[in-house]
Amino acid sequence: MPAKLSVNLNAIAMLRNRRDLPWPDVADLGRIALRAGASGLTVHPRPDQRHIRFSDLPILRALIDDEFPSAEFNIEGYPSEDFLALCEATEPEQVTLVPDDPSQATSDHGWDLDKHQDFLKGVVTRLKAKGMRVSLFVDGDGRAEAMALAKATGAERVELYTGPYGGCYDNPDEAARQVELLGLTADAASEQGLAVNAGHDLTVANLPLLVKRIPQLAEVSIGHGLTADALEYGMAETVRRFCRACGQTI
Repeated sequence: MPAKLSVNLNAIAMLRNRRDLPWPDVADLGRIALRAGASGLTVHPRPDQRHIRFSDLPILRALIDDEFPSAEFNIEGYPSEDFLALCEATEPEQVTLVPDDPSQATSDHGWDLDKHQDFLKGVVTRLKAKGMRVSLFVDGDGRAEAMALAKATGAERVELYTGPYGGCYDNPDEAARQVELLGLTADAASEQGLAVNAGHDLTVANLPLLVKRIPQLAEVSIGHGLTADALEYGMAETVRRFCRACGQTI
């Protein structure tokens, strides 16, 4: 089954927040994306609310519940007490836990699963008790033992950090090496019974190689590249292009 597309709305929210005005409307663009074939929406509500605001969450939850009940809401972030309370109030279908410092511009590394094993077990247990699927943001470095540690937390999925692969847009040899490391990580995750997501700097150009190497890929979460393309092609056509790049017939 082709990978599903979850549209990350952070870049749209950041553009909105440049002015004290309600446009571009995050929910309206999420609606356009879902109508065009996206399977879900992703947000990363950071403590400073520099892009997605806490007030966006119930609006997006209602959008999915009322108009697209088969779609999924994915909330990602560092599992502080405030973040966990937001998740419990919003009840997303999936929570993606990332090890970000609040001052980081964007996610740029996966969990140190040796160091944070006990902490993550407690968080995963808490979220799963509320019916949420949990995914852990992990480095795609080919380390099979890391996937065993991810499984031991109780998480159901991992999300491969694809930033190093995305950064190889002008170096096909390095891109091939990076996608193989991602593939080895995905293979190890699958052997542990973990489903595999991926995200960061994915584009229409680099998705086909990734999905070819990782045919079991369940979901990709894409924001920056998709938003950039939407400026040229419009949101609906951009979503269709990304869905096709995932191998979907649309």
